[in-house]
Amino acid sequence: MLAKHRHFLRFTTRDLTDEQAGLRTTAGELCLGGLIKHVTSVERKWGDFLLDGPSAFGDFTAMTEADWERRADEFRMLPGETLAGVLADYAEVARRTDGLVATLPDLGAVQPLPKAPWFQDTHWSARRVLMHIVAETAQHAGHADIIRESLDGAKSMA
Repeated sequence: MLAKHRHFLRFTTRDLTDEQAGLRTTAGELCLGGLIKHVTSVERKWGDFLLDGPSAFGDFTAMTEADWERRADEFRMLPGETLAGVLADYAEVARRTDGLVATLPDLGAVQPLPKAPWFQDTHWSARRVLMHIVAETAQHAGHADIIRESLDGAKSMA
């Protein structure tokens, strides 16, 4: 399932230039390159969480305005970034996650969640983390499809 949603997310960028990958085509802040950067970052952090627990994230409640601004950069194509580079980074993180899935000894093993106002639970299992990665990727693949259709009429999931 994760491979399917990764494919659709990457597919939304087919035949685009770096400039097009950085364009915002809706009222929101999202662009295709930024969405892929965000999904890459999220998947990387959750992979770190599977290995290292909540220290992989730090304490979200202690984040400064500058921390939040840096986090917002993962939703944009920054000067010097290329679509090819963003996609290569995503492929590397995907390989790592796939390797973790194949080698984790117990998908039922739990870790405490980091401090964050949006977590209702206190612990997640490795299985729950992987389901979250699937859901996050699927949600953003849908966002990407809307952005791409708004850009040039191309459809990825139709």
